Amino acid sequence: MDIPPLAGKIAVLSLGALPLSYALNHLSELSYSLGVVLMSALILGLLFLAIYSLSRSDIYYDPLYAVFAVFAFTSVVDLLIALQEDGYVGGFMEFYTKEGEPYLRTAHGLFICYWDGIVHYVLYLAMAGAIRKRKRYRNFGLYWLGSFVMSLLVFLPGNILGKYSSEIRPAFFLTIPYVLVPCWAGLRVFKQTQAPTGYTPNVVREEQKKSLLQRPSDLTLIVYLAFAAFFTLFRGLVVLDCPLDVCFVYIYQYEPYLRDPVAYPKVQMLVNMFYVLPFYGLAIYGLIFPGCSWLPDWALVFAGAIGQAQFSHMGASMHLRTPFTYRVPEDAWACFFTCNLLYALGPHLLAFRCLWRPAFFLPPPPGPPPHHEKQH
Repeated sequence: MDIPPLAGKIAVLSLGALPLSYALNHLSELSYSLGVVLMSALILGLLFLAIYSLSRSDIYYDPLYAVFAVFAFTSVVDLLIALQEDGYVGGFMEFYTKEGEPYLRTAHGLFICYWDGIVHYVLYLAMAGAIRKRKRYRNFGLYWLGSFVMSLLVFLPGNILGKYSSEIRPAFFLTIPYVLVPCWAGLRVFKQTQAPTGYTPNVVREEQKKSLLQRPSDLTLIVYLAFAAFFTLFRGLVVLDCPLDVCFVYIYQYEPYLRDPVAYPKVQMLVNMFYVLPFYGLAIYGLIFPGCSWLPDWALVFAGAIGQAQFSHMGASMHLRTPFTYRVPEDAWACFFTCNLLYALGPHLLAFRCLWRPAFFLPPPPGPPPHHEKQH
């Protein structure tokens, strides 16, 4: 998989969020929720016009260039929010976390901002750079799509259901385009043509003839997916107040963060149970039976989703913004980190396996041509 160059023009434009946020932080008009909404909408509109005027040809070639450019700007803003709330910088985004989205001050909100400001930011620059060079970026786009959708599936319901539901401000409705635009972008990414694999029909046929015992890496992944599916189901039952003793011990001695009233960890476990768990079952099927051409794409999507989810969940479980009662006990750190790191690593190994040697997942080639009798 080729790594596209980063888009330097978009990087420079996105860094304009630094002086702009510092200046806006000192405007008295932004001490009101409605002022925050209007100013945010105005800035995004002016930003889009600036991008359109500077990169019109790139936008005509692929409209997602404008999406990635705008989101790169918001990623820098998110990183500023996280750094300020953790005390590393000051004087930048206090007005927004106070009057716009106060739930970003939670531990989960901060780690979503860190992920968006680092991982998503690099992906935006890479994908925008690929568009400028007219190169493929489908794999990057699928990973970003899974990561972005997972953050929305947990963060938005958590805001409504958790203890911060009474502090929802008008800025919350800015998330409507923030939801609709990635859905449109995701459809465009899926419609992009896949890179040619270069495998001949004979190579594909030979690869798909191998039994599971002849594919030890696939067998290992199947065993992992089975354990990960059980772990997903178990934690889903834990947040649903399963009366089993093992669930009681786990939530109090290993992951008390699952009881946090902010609701993000509960929503995360339920999303995993209803979406990730079925995928694990389908992935096991795709590793056993050849020709499941859908698995490489969806493995990338779920790798992004699980990566974002575990980063936010693990970080919030340990962060000082989480009340001490709900943080991971010190004597459970080793078990907690081992289980959660393995849970995050497995989907990435699955995606790597699908991209590394995709012949097993390609559509089965037509059978060998029939042998014609020799004509006399």
